[in-house]
Amino acid sequence: MADTEDMAPARSPSNASPRRAAANGAGTASRARRPRRSAPDDLEAQVAQLQNDLKSITQTLQRMGEDKVGEVQGLAKRRAAALKDKGEEMIESAQDEFNAFEKQIKDTIREKPLTAVAGALALGFILAVVTR
Repeated sequence: MADTEDMAPARSPSNASPRRAAANGAGTASRARRPRRSAPDDLEAQVAQLQNDLKSITQTLQRMGEDKVGEVQGLAKRRAAALKDKGEEMIESAQDEFNAFEKQIKDTIREKPLTAVAGALALGFILAVVTR
């Protein structure tokens, strides 16, 4: 980045107060050491420096944005994979419970076939009455 002297507009001797120049102690001495550029050249240099600074800031923000996008994508992929795994576990658990229930019903039907037929008839009758 640029020094503050490069970024700030140069002050002319007429703008500086005598008190400030005396307080700095080097007001006239520093002006004498530094060759004075013309106003248009100085302004063009400052504009060019500002443009370079803006380009640098833009590139930095772009890199930061790309890094954040990458982080968010990685996080989203990890969470999606975790949710997928959890969903698969829940489906497997439900299937296991359903299979156990089905096995229990089949065992009951084999042990007491007449009771199962009577229960099926009663269930059919109840559904017929409810659906009318």
